[in-house]
Amino acid sequence: MTDKIVVLTTCSSPEDGERIARRLVESRLAACVNILPSMRSFYRWEGRVQADAELLLLIKSSRAAFDRLRSEIEQLHPYQVPEIIALPIVDGSRNYLGWLDAEVLATAP
Repeated sequence: MTDKIVVLTTCSSPEDGERIARRLVESRLAACVNILPSMRSFYRWEGRVQADAELLLLIKSSRAAFDRLRSEIEQLHPYQVPEIIALPIVDGSRNYLGWLDAEVLATAP
């Protein structure tokens, strides 16, 4: 098991997704953010089933940076309750994990 994580969040527009992705990488809370377009989300909100077009952000980071990353997403995100889910990276390429480690700052700059 590594200390690396993939964080998932969704957005309703490419502009929101790009703004969040750029800020997370610029602030070194994420080494990389992939934006996957054109998905459809079904969920219950305020007692009704909703269906919306969304984008998925795959955010590569570390457990040590997660609290700051979560806070940054909550500040930047237009949703009242954004999805912010961290999944562990159990293992991976040594070179990729080393690069990820070098790009993410665990503590505030």
